[in-house]
Amino acid sequence: MDRKMNAVDWKTKLCRCLAVVAGWGVAGGAVVAAPAPRLELSRRDSGWFLEYMPSPRAGEVTLHYASELADLWSTKVRVVEVPADSGPLVIEVTDLVRGPRGFFGVTESGDPVLPGGFVLIPGGTFQMGDTFAEGNDDERPVHPVNVSAFFLQARETTKAEWDEVHTWALAHGYTFDNPGLGKGADHPVHSVSWYDVVKWCNARSQKEGLEPCYYTDAARTQVYKTGQVDVTNAQVLWTANGYRLPTEAEWEKAARGGLSGQRFPWGDTITHSLANYVSRSHYAYDLSPTHGYHPLYHSGSQPYTSPVGSFASNGYGLYDMTGNVWEWCWDWFGGAYYSSGASNDPRGPSSGSYRVNRGGSWSDPVIVGRVTYRYWSVRSAGFNVNGFRPARGR
Repeated sequence: MDRKMNAVDWKTKLCRCLAVVAGWGVAGGAVVAAPAPRLELSRRDSGWFLEYMPSPRAGEVTLHYASELADLWSTKVRVVEVPADSGPLVIEVTDLVRGPRGFFGVTESGDPVLPGGFVLIPGGTFQMGDTFAEGNDDERPVHPVNVSAFFLQARETTKAEWDEVHTWALAHGYTFDNPGLGKGADHPVHSVSWYDVVKWCNARSQKEGLEPCYYTDAARTQVYKTGQVDVTNAQVLWTANGYRLPTEAEWEKAARGGLSGQRFPWGDTITHSLANYVSRSHYAYDLSPTHGYHPLYHSGSQPYTSPVGSFASNGYGLYDMTGNVWEWCWDWFGGAYYSSGASNDPRGPSSGSYRVNRGGSWSDPVIVGRVTYRYWSVRSAGFNVNGFRPARGR
C-alpha cells in the first residue's frame, strides 16, 4: 500500500479511532467527551504494540475511521493486557508496518508482519549499474534487474547485536574465525569475515526460532555452524524465514532508496553531513567543506566508525548505505557478471575466489561510496572496515 502519513498524524487519528470504538460517542464525525489520550508505539519481540491511556475495553476490535477520515485505512488490533484502574491498556497492532523516514502504514490482509528493526524493500525492476560511466568496467553494462520484495535491516549490525547472538551461538555448537570488534556498543561490528556473518545469520535465526537459510549439503539438512564452508546457491534455503545476507542486486536496489540513476542513496552529491567517509576535493560531486576523515569521528584509534544511524536515512528508511563500514553481500564476485547474469533475482556467479562488499567505509573516498561501486574481499578477511546488515525473505 503506497499511501503514507506522518507518524504523529497517524497516532492522532488512531487515538480518535480508538475513542470511537471505546464508546465515547461521535457527533458529526468528531469524537466528543473523550479524555486526552496518550498513545505510545513500541516494539516487542512478538510485534508492534501501542500503550493507550485510558483503557477502552478488552477483546478484538476493528478500527473504522470517522467520516472525515474516510480516505484513510481500517486496521485490526487486539487488546492483550487489561490494566488496573490507572495503568495503560496495551494493544497489539496486528497489521502495522513501519515505512521509510518515520512514516507508518497498514499492511493489506495476509501480508507478513514486518520484523523489528527492518524495512520492507518493495519488489520491482530497476536499472542496475553505473549510468554515469565514471566507475569501473565491472559496474557496466547498465541492465534491468527484477528483485522480489524482501526485508532489510534498517541499520548496520551493531557490536551489541553481534555480541548477543555470538554468545548464544558459542553455547549452541557454533564456531567463528573472529570474535567481532566494535568501537562502541552502538557502532557497527567490524573485523568479521564472510564465513562469520553467514554463520551468525544462521545462529540468529535459530536463536529466534526461525528457519535457517544456510546449509552444508544440497538436501539442506545440515545447518552451517562451523568451519569455512563455501556455501553454494543450491545449499541456501531461499524460502526460509530466517536471516541471510542480501544479494548484490538486492543491496543495490535497497541502497538506491527508490531513486533511479543517482550516485548516492539520496542524490548526486555528498558532504560529511550525509555520511562517514574520507572527503577529497578532486571529486566534483564531493561538496563537503571539511576534508579527510569525518571530523566528528576522527578521534582515538582506528577504526573511525560512527554510531549506526547517525545520518539521515534513504527513501526506504535505510541508514549508512554509503560509508561507515563495507557490507558483505551473498554473491561471489564476477567482473563480467553484468553481461551474463540473470535478470530476475540474480544471486551471482556459481563460484569464485572473492565475495562482494558494497557501500564503502569510514576510510574510503567517495568514489567507492556510490551505490553502483562493486568491491570484493577474500571470504576469510576480517578487516576493520568490514561489517554487514542482514536481510530476510518475505
